Amino acid sequence: MKSQGLRDRRAFTRKSVHDATSAPSNPDRLTRCLDGSSNFAVPIRPKGAGTSSTDCNSASSGTSIDTTGLDRIVHIDSQNHTVTAEAGVRLGDLVVALAIEGLELIGNFDQTERTLGGAISAPCMGPGVGGQASLLSTQVTSIKAVLADGKMKTISNKQEDLLSAFLLSYGMLGVLYEITMKVRPIKIFTASHRCTDIDTFSHVVDRLAMGNVGLKFYLLPYKNQVYLDLRHHAANGGSASKSAWKFKDWGESTALPNVLRSLSKVIPFPALRYQLIDSITATTQGLVNSRLLRNGNNVAAGGRHRRRKPSRLLRSTWCFPASDFSIIAKAYARFCREKFARNAYRCDMPAVGYRVAMDNSALLSPSFDEPLIALQTISTQRRGWDDFVLDLSDFAENWGGTPIFNQTLATRSEYVSQTYNRRMDSFRRIRRQLDPHNRLLNPYLARYFR
Repeated sequence: MKSQGLRDRRAFTRKSVHDATSAPSNPDRLTRCLDGSSNFAVPIRPKGAGTSSTDCNSASSGTSIDTTGLDRIVHIDSQNHTVTAEAGVRLGDLVVALAIEGLELIGNFDQTERTLGGAISAPCMGPGVGGQASLLSTQVTSIKAVLADGKMKTISNKQEDLLSAFLLSYGMLGVLYEITMKVRPIKIFTASHRCTDIDTFSHVVDRLAMGNVGLKFYLLPYKNQVYLDLRHHAANGGSASKSAWKFKDWGESTALPNVLRSLSKVIPFPALRYQLIDSITATTQGLVNSRLLRNGNNVAAGGRHRRRKPSRLLRSTWCFPASDFSIIAKAYARFCREKFARNAYRCDMPAVGYRVAMDNSALLSPSFDEPLIALQTISTQRRGWDDFVLDLSDFAENWGGTPIFNQTLATRSEYVSQTYNRRMDSFRRIRRQLDPHNRLLNPYLARYFR
């Protein structure tokens, strides 16, 4: 099998790390961390909120740079609709600050505990409405970074090729410390929610993915259900109920995972446990995706705006061609059921998916060539997860999936090179120029980018 080598090496697993940590609180201290004359051990890896599913920000030796102390919102320009903020600012804090000025991020993003630098250095995706971009990095107009040799560099959209390389560069070209990006006045969208079976979903998903609609969905393969969240720009404005969207976020991100973890501990019989899990999951989705959520905006729909610890949920995300997802959705459900029948392992959380618009603003954009459907497989069940993820990787490769370096587990380096093709070669050349001694390249990323 394609994954046999990975089965032998277990290269995809999260390891316990023992690297040193530095937490600079200003750009000067950050510069000293990367200065070649410093005594900081290499590789040096920037780290934000710690939400990555892979080892892209860590190493068994070396230095982690905790950027969360760089947390100033430098300037909000209400007239020109831009914001400048340091890399450690949490998205939730930024959303709140913008809302006070009547502004919002251009796009809706669930993980508001992420830092701005992390969300620019690695894909931060959400269900874009209409022609709205799905990647937060698309809105960046300039960045300030400290390079591998400790020198500061400012890169604007006038240096389009270089900015394109720095966006979604996973900290391999330099450590971001300040970002300027476009925002917009708060805009209302209408939301509709419905439940359907997987076959019906497959009949309509191609049209939805290519249409002028924001698409997010929750796929329950063992229940044969899909809960749809469809969003359109509102023609006549209106208001959004923040409390309803907060209830939705609490139900999906806190209540449901906690209940499912508890069931796994107290009910030892798999048949009964999974029957309860499916019933509770379907009930929760029916409650949180209700008629109360008729209107929204990117402030209200972004979840609770507080600093949460990184989720303990197990996740692996693949992006699939939107044009083929009608077939892939049914194949994925079949794959999950067959895995359960063979190995008695299954994910207990719904898979979450959304449309990702075509976006070539970043050299390593997963949707550089075409619109995609991002499908995130989620579970609280640790035992059996590794083998499941390896088989999921085989499934995704067979269906033309695109991996994401901080969110996709068990990816073969050969397949990565094939998928990103010439863009990977271009990025490697730029990386070698800016970091010839591999000071920012840890073993995990070296598998793909050396």
